[in-house]
Amino acid sequence: MAETTETKSEETRPMLISEDEYLTSGIHIGTQQKSSDMKGFIYKVRTDGLYVLDIKQTDSRIRDAASFLATFDPEEILVVAARQYGQKPARVFAETIGSKAFPGRFVPGTLTNPELPQFSEPRVLLVTDPAADQQALREAVNVGIPVVALSDANNETKYVDLVIPTNNKGRRALATVYWLLAREFLKARGLLKSDNEFQRTIEDFEATL
Repeated sequence: MAETTETKSEETRPMLISEDEYLTSGIHIGTQQKSSDMKGFIYKVRTDGLYVLDIKQTDSRIRDAASFLATFDPEEILVVAARQYGQKPARVFAETIGSKAFPGRFVPGTLTNPELPQFSEPRVLLVTDPAADQQALREAVNVGIPVVALSDANNETKYVDLVIPTNNKGRRALATVYWLLAREFLKARGLLKSDNEFQRTIEDFEATL
């Protein structure tokens, strides 16, 4: 009985932003390939062969990820983004919450080699794409820290602890996810009382062309 009530409250809970805003951002537009790992997050396949992600699950996972990340101090969080359109959102996210970011190429050994100048010992890793950021992902697994990942329809998520199903290649989609993660993280940490207090906009997170 309790499970039914919980499921019902999940369904009736308002989304973090409107469904229209999610759809306009392209968050739901996946790739033309799907992995078995991401099968459960796929809503349908379009006539042009693109897999469409379930935005309700995306919304729910953004909440879960923000709550999970908020159990860590900001400086214990490392966000990485090798993809061009992910670099600015990741950097602005890190600036907004006070965490570390490595946008661009991830130098091998960053998490495992104390001799490197950029050596870092985070307690949790946030990756923009498990494929593009696979070096960071592998090192996180080696050092035994949890991984949260923005994962598209074609991503393999074997070593990911918390998947956020989303288009992780689009400019607006990436900006929207990181904007929401930042806002929800600050709310979970008690640094924002309401959405209206969040001064940053999605445009602040969006990469320039």
